[in-house]
Amino acid sequence: MTAAMSTRAAGLQPFLVMEVLERAQELERQGRPIIHLEVGEPDFATPRAVCEAAHAALDAGLTHYTHSMGTLRLREAIAARYARLHGVEISPDRVLVTGGSSLAMLYAFGAMVEPGDEVIAATPHYPCYPNFIRFFGGRMVEVPSDPHDGYRLDPDAVRSAITPRTRLILLNSPSNPTGAVLEPDRMRALCELGLPIVSDEIYHGLTYGEPATTALRFRPDAVVVDGFSKRYAMTGWRLGYLIAPSFMMRTFQTMQQNLFISPNAFVQEAAMAALEEGDDDTARMRETYGRRRDLMVGLFRELGFAIPAMPQGAFYVLADASRYTDDSLAFAFELLECANVAVAPGVDFGEAARRAIRLCYAASDDAIREAANRVREYLACRG
Repeated sequence: MTAAMSTRAAGLQPFLVMEVLERAQELERQGRPIIHLEVGEPDFATPRAVCEAAHAALDAGLTHYTHSMGTLRLREAIAARYARLHGVEISPDRVLVTGGSSLAMLYAFGAMVEPGDEVIAATPHYPCYPNFIRFFGGRMVEVPSDPHDGYRLDPDAVRSAITPRTRLILLNSPSNPTGAVLEPDRMRALCELGLPIVSDEIYHGLTYGEPATTALRFRPDAVVVDGFSKRYAMTGWRLGYLIAPSFMMRTFQTMQQNLFISPNAFVQEAAMAALEEGDDDTARMRETYGRRRDLMVGLFRELGFAIPAMPQGAFYVLADASRYTDDSLAFAFELLECANVAVAPGVDFGEAARRAIRLCYAASDDAIREAANRVREYLACRG
């Protein structure tokens, strides 16, 4: 008998950004000079202090299991960071270290979403959110964010979307793909709507004005997801964390024990170095990203892409491509195949972005300029 796939697994939709990346990699193996603006990955090397800490940990034999929640030393350092940056006091016992923030998100929805539940979130949105929620039988209710309001989620629109099935509100600030940052008053208003909050804060530390505000300032019982990938250029290290109320932690610990056992020991030592010595590296990256943001927005506006709001955080530009297409997926592959430029199709981020493309400015200035030149030349020939 042929094994059948579960409806739960079969219901997942492809991550289109990865589909573009994988085709781009195939073309590179054929010798094509692809410029990557599709995937959200820093082009910086991981800070030296982080790598040295990992080497030292390996040399010291730290290659075995740790506590399922992560080392106490790292959890204390994460808690101390929230006290220092946000004035929020949390116990290390409320921190669960995970194999990347995606795993933290999986735990959060796995513990909080029942079949039939609704989760309210802004759209355009990170493509994996609906799949996480759908995997546990829930449904994401998309609340459009207004580009002329900086793509920031409107508390009144969220209130209007609440139904008896609403289980929680999902926040993402700074946002992927829009770069929107929720100012404190708006964050407070969303947190005061009376529903559980899950706040994805993976792009904290990468803002180009005021620092991003954690939901924990206004809702001590919020579930916060964060990690080391973006602000410390550690995407391949796969380490994140979850902060949650005390009453939820035993459930999260049990999930981790069964599904993942424990985070990698030597990677946790590397994360300690990031927290202790990585802030200067993050500041340099942030300054560079800010310059690249301005460069990219200017160049692509000149090409006829509408960018109504300057991103305030993360490292993405959501560019309206409706002048050239009403099918962003086909357009993304067209640019890849014909111009050797990889971009993310907007439809991956929700129907509201169907005519847009997402551009990642975690690429060098030269790469951004060359990508714009290639797109310009291709569009001129395309007619």
